[in-house]
This record gives sequence, C-alpha cells and structure tokens, in this order.
Amino acid sequence: MLLLVGLGNPGARYAETRHNIGFMTLEAIAERHGIGPWRPHFDGLSCEGAIENDHVSLLLPGTYMNDSGRAVAAAKRFYKLELNSIIVFHDDIERRPGNIKVKIGGGERGHNGLRSITASVGKEYKRVQIGVGRPEHKHLVESYVLSRLSGADRIWIGEFVAAIAHNVNFLLRGLDEVFEKEVTFTMKRFM
Repeated sequence: MLLLVGLGNPGARYAETRHNIGFMTLEAIAERHGIGPWRPHFDGLSCEGAIENDHVSLLLPGTYMNDSGRAVAAAKRFYKLELNSIIVFHDDIERRPGNIKVKIGGGERGHNGLRSITASVGKEYKRVQIGVGRPEHKHLVESYVLSRLSGADRIWIGEFVAAIAHNVNFLLRGLDEVFEKEVTFTMKRFM
C-alpha cells in the first residue's frame, strides 16, 4: 500500500490557488486512473484503488494546510505504514513552473503543510515538489500562493497536473530508484 497525499486547503475559497496544486494533482490522478469515490475519512477525503500493480490510498487532508499532519498520521496508523510508503505532493515556490523535484525528507523551507506532517509522523517521507514559481518580493508570497488563478495560470496548471497524473505510474514503478537521490524533472512546455 502506498499513501499518496495532496496538500491544500479545503473549501471553494482555496480551490483554484497555487497552494492547492497538491489537491489538484491527486484529483487528476484519481480521475486518470479511475480511483474513487472520494469518502470522508482521516480528517479529510480519501479513496482507494490501483495504479498498475500498486495498491494506493489517496488522501486530501480536510484540516487546512497548517494541520495536515493530523490527517496523514491518522492514515499512517490505520494502514500501519512506514514513512517510505507515504508520498506527499505539494506546491513549491522555489521551483520554476513546470519543474518537479522528488526527494526523501529534507527541510520544510517555510511550507506549513510539510512542517505539520513532519511534526506528526517524522521527516523521512517522500515528497513530490511541484513548482509554481514565486513572486519577485518576499512579502507577496502569501497572496501569491493563496490568490485565485488567472485564466492563463488555470490553463498551464491544468495541463501540468494532467501530465503528472498521466505519468504517475512511471514515478511509482521506479519509486525506490527515483527517491534514492534527488531527481528534478522539467516539463519544458510549461516553462
């Protein structure tokens, strides 16, 4: 069993924001691979299914970003998982749009969702950092990640998460090899 976690904030206010790209990615994975239906579980929404030969549980924490660890810890306990079976998809302002980095552990770099998960379960879980870019000035970061997407941003992000969902089986198939070292993928058409 692999637990795939998408980070974001619940509710319509946050649905189309950069900070919710983890939610968008998991929703696209569920749709692409026929996984569902979503049901209330683990302080969020969850569904189970398969991606090729991997049995997966998808989780969208309903606890808001700052308390994501509570939902992840509940799912970890329920499935009796080791940290290396947890894969967290999240936004990363330090990565260019169209850039994905996969790694195990590391710092949270100011990401409150990662900070919460690390505090709840430990830091050696797997991460898929999805680049959303950053504003020019640091004081604009919060409004940048929490503001509604423009039409142009909605298009590239929609295509980007669809591409991740389409190719997630390659990530899962070679998971151990991919996560043994930090690997960065760039999807040039989204840059």
